[in-house]
Formats: sequence, structure tokens, C-alpha cells
Amino acid sequence: MSLGWVLLLPFVGSALAAVLPTRARNQESLLAAVVALATAVPLALLFPDVAGGGVVSQRIEWLPSLGLDLLIRVDGFAWMFAMLVTVIGALVVVYARYYLSADDPAARFYSLLLGFMGSMLGVVLSGNLIQLVVFWELTSLFSFLLIGYWHHRKEARRGARIAFVVTATGGLALLAGVMLIGHIVGSYELDAVLLAGERIRGHEFYPYAVVLVLLGALTKSAQFPFHFWLPHAMAAPTPVSAYLHSATMVKAGVFLMARLWPVLAGTDAWFWIVGGAGVTSLLLGAYAAMFQNDLKGLLAYSTISHLGLITLLLGLNSPLAAVAAVFHMMNHATFKASLFMAVGIIDHETGTRDMRRLDGLYRYMPSTARLAMVACAAMAGVPLLNGFLSKEMFFAETVFVQGQPWLEHGLPIVATLYGIFAVVYSLRFGHDVFFGPPPVNCPRVPEEPVRWMRAPIALLVLACLLVGIVPNWAIGDVLRAAADPVVGGKLPAFSLAIWHGFTTPLAMSLLALLGGMLLYRVFGERLKQRTARSTPLIGALDGKRLFEVVLAQLTRAARRSMRITSSPHLQTQVLWMLVIAGAAGLGSTLLVPLEWGQRERVPATPEFVLLWAVGAAAAVGAAWQAKFHRLVALILLSLVGIVLCLTFAWFSAPDLALTQLAVEAVTAVLFLLGLRWMPKRIAQDDPSTRLRAQWRRRRDFVLAVLAGAGLAALSYAMLTRSAPQSISPFFLDKALPEGGGTNVVNVMLVDFRAFDTLGEITVLGIVGLTVFALLRRFRPPREVIELPPQQRALRGVPSTDLLRPQGAVVPEEEEEANPHGYMMVPAVLVRLVLPLAIVVAVHLFLRGHNQPGGGFVAGLVIAIAFIVQYMVGGTQWVEERVNLRPPRWIAWGLVLAVATGLGSLAFDHPFLTTHTAHVELPVIGEVHFPSATLFDLGVLAVVVGSTLLMLTALAHQSLRARRRPLRTAVKAEEAA
Repeated sequence: MSLGWVLLLPFVGSALAAVLPTRARNQESLLAAVVALATAVPLALLFPDVAGGGVVSQRIEWLPSLGLDLLIRVDGFAWMFAMLVTVIGALVVVYARYYLSADDPAARFYSLLLGFMGSMLGVVLSGNLIQLVVFWELTSLFSFLLIGYWHHRKEARRGARIAFVVTATGGLALLAGVMLIGHIVGSYELDAVLLAGERIRGHEFYPYAVVLVLLGALTKSAQFPFHFWLPHAMAAPTPVSAYLHSATMVKAGVFLMARLWPVLAGTDAWFWIVGGAGVTSLLLGAYAAMFQNDLKGLLAYSTISHLGLITLLLGLNSPLAAVAAVFHMMNHATFKASLFMAVGIIDHETGTRDMRRLDGLYRYMPSTARLAMVACAAMAGVPLLNGFLSKEMFFAETVFVQGQPWLEHGLPIVATLYGIFAVVYSLRFGHDVFFGPPPVNCPRVPEEPVRWMRAPIALLVLACLLVGIVPNWAIGDVLRAAADPVVGGKLPAFSLAIWHGFTTPLAMSLLALLGGMLLYRVFGERLKQRTARSTPLIGALDGKRLFEVVLAQLTRAARRSMRITSSPHLQTQVLWMLVIAGAAGLGSTLLVPLEWGQRERVPATPEFVLLWAVGAAAAVGAAWQAKFHRLVALILLSLVGIVLCLTFAWFSAPDLALTQLAVEAVTAVLFLLGLRWMPKRIAQDDPSTRLRAQWRRRRDFVLAVLAGAGLAALSYAMLTRSAPQSISPFFLDKALPEGGGTNVVNVMLVDFRAFDTLGEITVLGIVGLTVFALLRRFRPPREVIELPPQQRALRGVPSTDLLRPQGAVVPEEEEEANPHGYMMVPAVLVRLVLPLAIVVAVHLFLRGHNQPGGGFVAGLVIAIAFIVQYMVGGTQWVEERVNLRPPRWIAWGLVLAVATGLGSLAFDHPFLTTHTAHVELPVIGEVHFPSATLFDLGVLAVVVGSTLLMLTALAHQSLRARRRPLRTAVKAEEAA
């Protein structure tokens, strides 16, 4: 299996899981487990290729003209992390099958979990730094959705928001840092960056680059001062915590620091920033963990501490310390994931995670207790477990660090103090929960879970034992392969032996174990009585509260600036937009003078001059009539659009003319719907009010003349200049041989510039959904709704009948015969037009690659056909007979467009490359079928869905406005 499909497989599984029945837990957990294992097995088979310092890579052309390619790169370090992501992901999937209740939407959970798995794989396997940042931000997005999975809980929503704001903001800083590194190196590819360490460290931009990159890394790994988001993320379901907050998301930050260690490390700036954040997080997290009574809170703060240990090791600028950091990344993932799962079992079986209500669980769930206690011992650094070995290496590095005297003596003391705290909070977990009298305040009677729920914990604990007892056999080769790319040079000699004799690190370990047990013995009960706010020294420090205060102040400042610089009136907003744009354009002429070119002029024809005279008169008339009659202004404005369509046709642009004509029809309907809710005109009896209105109209007239004259001058200057090099010959020459079509405009849209088109239809879909979401909360003005039917008709709000002239009075007999206001006679004709319009749209779509047409204009024709049905039949009539569901049109259109682009990757061609086939069909004969047809079909679906979503949302407001006064009248009659 190629590396590209390995990276793509979790995202495919995520999409499949999303469409499965939401309560099908067995099918979805099986799908997720198969996807995780199908991703892990090919990666595991790559180990012989990366074990000796080798690199396996695959380049997938994406946008070769811009030098942007997808580069998947696997070395020993990336391989180790990818195995953690996939194997622990598979174990979490099995565990979650029994953890989630029958009421939890399993489809959403497994879809998000697989999406996060793919994003994390993208981070660790990226061979391009820009590509890494894209996946980096995807992990923030998926973690936000997973933490807020139980969105009905306030703490889940709050924890997800805090985590997303902190990590996504750090991602923006990371992007800036990556841009600086790419500028220094001249490339964003990881191979080139890793070879340019000396150049980067010696560059004047190095301090800025290292600070920005570390902002991204420290925020993601919850290091001081950004550590506060991780405890609040514990509102997520426990499988999410076991995956994100032990083995994947929080490891992304230390992964990045280790990945760029050969490039950025070795300087004082790196030592003080990374080492300072690490040592502070190491002590702060361990100290706070001792006072936690929530089991997940204890694990959250201990995670901050262990990540601080890894960060401190990476900050020591020592190759051997970097090896120890890599070793502890693996060890921490195994014992911390197993502990999170054990907490989930305790919560699942007892109904609480509060250690003050949990005692003596060993007699009720002995198997779970034994597994959890072994994992706790690994976390505390007890001998013969994996945590002990990496802790020994950490202690050794703190002993042999060289620097100022206070650093040489202070760092071992800090390390030993951390070890004491780690033993205390591990004893609190292992002893307070499983030993003592039987629990009396548990919401449920505790019992052992099903065997398969314990199986993932057992496998992880087995790994802790094997690494602790036979480390060279169990993990030696993997550690050497993973540490070699991090060191970036010759791998230093290190030993994984269990016994090194009586050494200073061993004495520090024994002191930590004995001191921790003594401290727990003396203060264990007092620790249980403490709360987070009553924690000595740090209880008053609340990172969440500080974050919310800062966020509130920023929001308040933004609102204040909006009050000063913005206006709720559309006219004022447009005024300032034009003034600023005009000033910018005028200022640019100071740098580049506006001069006429020497290009030969084409003499004007009388017909064209007459056409534009009509268009100019219509434009002036529309502006003038807007003051008196809006419907007349709309008709004149549509005439301007028709003149523009004829202009396109005049200059041999039939595609633009056809599309503009369809757009004019859609926008005319949109304006008609919007006119219903325009506020009524106020009689200007007051002289001062009349004077202000006249001044405003004159101001707008002057502004319009200046803007129009400026654009006309700019257009004339551009058109009269001789272009030094035109790009049109390229498209004219390449359209047929490489794009497979004679319609150059369509070939450009679906082939040469297909990536732009994909972005445009994505924006169009977002706009359609946004308009629909906004209009769902919109309510017509109260004054309009409460008017009697005849007065509402005079105000232009008769019903959902859009073809009735504004101001027409609805006769009583028509109101009684047609209470919904539908047009009776034209409706029959319009419904007969529907299949004809569909045929025309299909014709335009199929001919678009070689003749004027295409998916965009065909989609507009279909949308117009359906919206006319709404106009004459009302929303209820259409929805009862045609199940349109515009959001699905948008979704499937985007899926089809992206799938078409990905299909070309399967044949080793750049993304969205078009291929043309000539198929012989019986009766029909030879059919010209380019793969761009499928992409164009996606464009059609998005256009239909977005247009219908916006127009029908407005039409629903008409129906709602009509029904509300009727319901009010019925209630009044019943009350009488």
C-alpha cells in the first residue's frame, strides 16, 4: 500500500463512519478498528527500511506549477509516532465500544476519532512544513469537536472552546515561524530544512523563528504558561482523553520540538525558553496533581508534568537528553493511556471519579485494580517498569548538566522533588481508590466491566512490564531508530540495562520513592480534604479565569471599536468602502501614474453606443426611481444586467453572457424577496429631515460619479496599453490537446484553474449555509405582520405569490378560494416548464466542455426552474412533492469535486488533472467524456444547493409571515 493511501485511509473511514446509522455501535466500532489496523500494519512493515537511519518517502504532485507537492516522509522518529497514533487508536476504538452508552451518537464519535487519527498522521508523516501546519490545525479542529462531543454539557463546550482558542492561536504563530524558516532555507521541505541547521541558527531571523515555532509547540503540549487548557479538556469522554491527552494531541508539541531539534537547538535562546517552560511545567503539574480529587484532573496535571519532563530534556541541548526525551514519549503514552482507560472503567462502573467517594474498589474489581496499580507504578518510576528507565535517564542528564553552579546543583534537586511528587499522586490514585473500607457514596454498585473493555489496558500494561524487564529486547531497536533522526548526527551511546550499579541517579530514584511514600503517609488524608482552589501557593492562580478575562476584554474592545468605526446602516458601510477604495486607488496613481497607452483604438459602432446609452439611462433611472418606487428601480436595474449580457456577447464571450443572464434571473428573484422586508418610507414633513435627505442624495451622486469616472479611466488606461506578454495564447494552444475541450473558458475552470474553482464553490456553499442559518432566526417586522391582508398587500407582502404586482389588493373571493395566495392559472403552465428547463440544463451541462455552457450555468437554470415552482406553488406545495434538501446538494457536490481531484492522484497525476475518454455507445455512437465532467457535475450540485438554500430560506419567511397573523386571528376568535 502506498504512503498516500495510508494517510488517506483514516479520512475515508471518517467519511464512511459519518454516514452509518448513528446507533450502530458494533458496525462503526468494527469499521474504525479495521481502519486503524489497516493503517498500522503497512506502517509496521516499513520498520526494516527505517531502522538503520533510512527514510521512505513519496511525493504526490499537487500544484506543480506553484511548487506545492504533498510529501509523505517516514523516518525512524516519524515511524515510532505513527505506530503510537495507530496502535493506541485501535485500542481506544475497542475500549470506546463498551464505554459509550446506547444514547451516545456513535457515528459522530468514530467519524471524529478517525478524522483526528488522519490529522495526527499527517503531522508526523509530513515532509513539508507548510503541509505539517495544515494538519496541525486540523488536529486542533478535530480535538475541539471531540472535547465538545457531549455538547449538551456546559463544561464540555467551555473546555473545547478554551482548548481550540489556545492551540489554534499557537498554530498561527507556528505558521509564521515556518514561513520564516522557509525564507531562510529557501525551501519548506523537511529534508532541506534539517540540513540547514547552521544557516538557520546563524540567521538574523532565528530569534523570531524559534519563538514563533515554540509558541505553537508549547501551546499544543500544554506547557507553562499555556497549561491551563488541558485540565478543562477533561470534560471530554474518557476514550478521547486516553487518545488525545496521552498519546497524540498533547504529544504533537514535543514531537515538533524533537523534529526540529537538529535545526533549532544548541543555542542559549532554545535552552532558556524550552528548558524554562519545561522545568516550570514539570514542578507545577506534579505539585498540582497531588491535590486533585478528580481522577481525570489528577491525570491531566500529571500529563502536564510528564510533558514538562520531555520538554526539559529537549531543552538541555544534549544528544543523550534528546534520546531520553524520545524514550519517555513512548513510555508515557503507554502507561498514561492505560490509566485514562482505567479511570473510564471506574467512572463507568461506579458513576463517579471523585476520589473522596471511592474506596476499597479492589474487592469489587480486582482485575482492573491490578492493571491500574501496575500503570500507577510505571508513572511513579518504580523499578522493573518502563517509567523507571526513562526517569533514570532523566535523572542522569540533570546530574551531568554543565553550566552555572546554581544550575548544576539546582536541577538535580528539582528532578528529585518532581520524583517525590510523582510518587505521591501515583499513591493517591493506586491506594486511595482501591484500598480502604468499602465505598458508601457511590451512585452505583461497582463491578468488573466486560473482558473486552479491560483488554486494551492489559495490552498497554504488558508493554510497560516488557519494556521495564527486558528493555533491549522489547524496545532497544525501536528507540535507536526513533532517536537517530532527532539527534541529527551520530547517535550517542546509551544503555537500557536495568542495573547500572550504585549511582547518583539511582540514589535520586530511591530518595524520590522513599520521600514520596513518607509524604503520602504524613499528608495523605490532608491532601484528600483539599480542593483545587485551596491548593497551597497556587490555589489562587486560575488560568481559565485569566483566559476568560482576557477574552472578555478583547471582545469588549472589539465591540467598542466597531461602535466607533462601523454603522448598522448599509448605506454608511458602502460609503466608507467606496471612500477607502477610492483613496487607495488615487494614492496608487502617485506611485504609478495613470497614462493612456498607444494601442490602436477600435472605432465605436452606432449599435454599441446605442446599447450602452440605453444601459446608462437605465442605471440613472434605477437610481432615480429608488426614491419613489422600488419595483420600477429593480426592473431598470435588471435592464442594466441585460445590457451587460449583450456586451459580453458582443465581445465574443457567450459563456459569460449566458451565465450573466442566469445570474440576473436569480438576483431579480432575490431582490423581489428582499423587497418585502424593506422598511416603509417615512414622510419627510420636517424641513431639517428633508434637507438632510437631499444632502445625502447629492453626496451619493457625487461619490457615484467619482467612482464611475475613476473606474472608467482605469479601464481605458489598461485597455489602451499593449500587454508585454499575454497568457491567452497559452490557454488557446493547450485547451484542446491537454484539456480535451474546445471551450477554452470551461477548460480553464475545470482543468487549468480547477483548484480556484474548487475554492470558489466551497465559498459559495458556505455562503448558502450562512444565509440559511441567519434567516432561520430572522423575523419580519412586527408592524408588517400585524396589518390586515389588504393593507399587507398594499405594503407588498401579499403571500408567497411573488408575481403579484406590488401594491395590488387581493379580492376577498380570491382570499377565500386561495387562502395561501398561490397563483392558480400560471401554476399549471409553470409546472409544465419544469421538465423542459431540466432538459435545457442537461443540454447546457453536457455541451459545456466544447460549446458555451457548463455546470455553473446549468445549475443556475435548474435553480431557477425550481424557484419558479416556489413562486407559483409556495414552499409547502413544492416540499410536499419534491424532496430537494439543498444542504445535501452542497455536500455531495463538494464530495464529488474533491473525489474527482483525488482520482487523478491514484494514477500518479497532479490533483484535479483531467483525462479524456472516447467511448463507443450503441445507437448513440462515439461519446466524448472528460473526467472534468464529474468535477463540473459537482459544481452544478453546489450551485443548485446554494441558490435554492438562499432563495427558499427567504420564501419561508414569506410563508411564516403570512401564517403568524392567521394564527393570531384564530386565537383571538377563540378567546372571544
